[in-house]
Amino acid sequence: MSQARRHLRVALFLAAVSPRGATTGVKARRGLSAWPAPQEPGMEYQDAVRTLNTLQTNAGYLEQVKRQRGDPQTQLEAMKLYLARSGLQVEDLDQLNIIHVTGTKGKGSTCAFTERILRSYGLKTGFFSSPHLVQVRERIRINGQPISPELFTKHFWHLYHRLEETKDSNSCVSMPAYFRFLTLMAFHIFLQEKVDLAVVEVGIGGAYDCTNIIRKPVVCGISSLGLDHTSLLGDTVEEIAWQKGGIFKRGVPAFTVLQPDGPLAVLQDRARKISCPLYLCPPLEALEEGGPPLALGLEGEHQRSNAALALQLARCWLQQKNHQGLGELKVSRPSVLWQMPLAPVFQPTSHMRHGLRDTEWLGRTQVLRRGPLTWYLDGAHTASSVQACVRWFRQALLRGRVPRRGPEVRVLLFNSTGDRDPVALLKLLQPCQFDYAVFCPNLTEVSSAGNADQQNFMVTLDQVLLRCLAHQQHWSHLNEEHASPNLWSPTSLEPGEPTSLLLASHQPHTHSTSSLVFSCISHALQWISQGRDPVFQPPSPPQGLLAHPVAGSGASLLRDAVAIHVLVTGSLHLVGGVLKLLEPALSQ
Repeated sequence: MSQARRHLRVALFLAAVSPRGATTGVKARRGLSAWPAPQEPGMEYQDAVRTLNTLQTNAGYLEQVKRQRGDPQTQLEAMKLYLARSGLQVEDLDQLNIIHVTGTKGKGSTCAFTERILRSYGLKTGFFSSPHLVQVRERIRINGQPISPELFTKHFWHLYHRLEETKDSNSCVSMPAYFRFLTLMAFHIFLQEKVDLAVVEVGIGGAYDCTNIIRKPVVCGISSLGLDHTSLLGDTVEEIAWQKGGIFKRGVPAFTVLQPDGPLAVLQDRARKISCPLYLCPPLEALEEGGPPLALGLEGEHQRSNAALALQLARCWLQQKNHQGLGELKVSRPSVLWQMPLAPVFQPTSHMRHGLRDTEWLGRTQVLRRGPLTWYLDGAHTASSVQACVRWFRQALLRGRVPRRGPEVRVLLFNSTGDRDPVALLKLLQPCQFDYAVFCPNLTEVSSAGNADQQNFMVTLDQVLLRCLAHQQHWSHLNEEHASPNLWSPTSLEPGEPTSLLLASHQPHTHSTSSLVFSCISHALQWISQGRDPVFQPPSPPQGLLAHPVAGSGASLLRDAVAIHVLVTGSLHLVGGVLKLLEPALSQ
């Protein structure tokens, strides 16, 4: 038996199935990478999602993007053809009054803040984002709410049949890939629903992203930049900045937050060449000066940058549409910072304040408190976003600290996908002093046959389990390299971070963090919660769940703990699977 096969059997064993069941399970799931047989279109939501899943050609599509990343026009021309086949022209999208947003970290949160601010003015909003957490219809929202299963189903089949009817028999690609299809669908829905505006989040990059067929947005925004999707966008932040700046349009105002000098210069140069007015957002503190602090619906210090960008995007949209209620300017003359015009410093209106306060964006710095368990959910998946996640987690632990008599346990639940560097991400999580690190794939259950929203035909069970086992090995090596009784010393803090963040109440371990691999999220949560979460109450644990020595001893500690703090991070898809189980109402 190969070493890889032995690792897979161990993982499946920890997932609480017998050796015979483990072998059978792997064989049965090899079909995960094969395309499902086309089904006769029905009128049920799950039928629509299963058919949508047949368009999951991301692997081949992304390879094509890599080859053509120097020629984004090829990508956009293909999208325009799909748009025309669907019954729309690019000019039709001008009616949507679009706010177009890209970035590496915080673009989704920025969009959520922006949409909620403008909705507080009584405007009817559309919002297109990705990925989804629990159900695919979350990607398309009207007035902040995911479209209904009925509306999704209706528009899906209408668009699907239209594209089928107009396909070219000589073409090898008759249907757009998964994300392109949903982008087209969002445009159709927003037009039919007659929204006042649409907030559109870029999928990957900017220059070649299929949302970039938008020719006349009202305003554009770029959130914090960093390294991500390097195989597609480039190996440096400057290359990535060039890709992100691809959404700039001649004469259309654009805003960005403070970036490192290199990428900021790239954005300036990109904007200058096409006569795009680009402004740098002042920090949120400048807008708060002379008034009460701004309350944000999303936790974490890093959300203040996203909120500052959202305020500028919302105000600019209102100004472009000659709307009242812009907020009183605090500075009468334009300012320049780093040879770049500074965006207006103004007094946020009550609508803006309420919008920021009432923003909800699940899976981002989200906390669920359930009896002795506290779940900290954040879909951070880049180095900069994981750093922000760690700061938020540590601060949240401090804020919630109360005197307790008895042991407290910290658990990490982690996964990462794609071309991201798991070693770099796990290294950033080391100082949190977890008692246990748990790794599992982004599969809610071992079999996802009954859950079309979370099916992924791009990978096999073998592949995702081997990746989880690699994560576990990386974690063990990092523990060996960084074994130290003083991980929370001031030298481990970031510049300017208060030393009060030292978690002295949690004594450093004298042994390495124990780790486990489970074959699905459900089994991982069963082991972590030990039946103590009042909402997550699955049937009795599968036979063998505690067979591994670490699983058995850990279960005893978890049952006796007075408090269990669980950080779930590394992948938005992982967070989505956890939310599906912890918040069943989201699946309704």
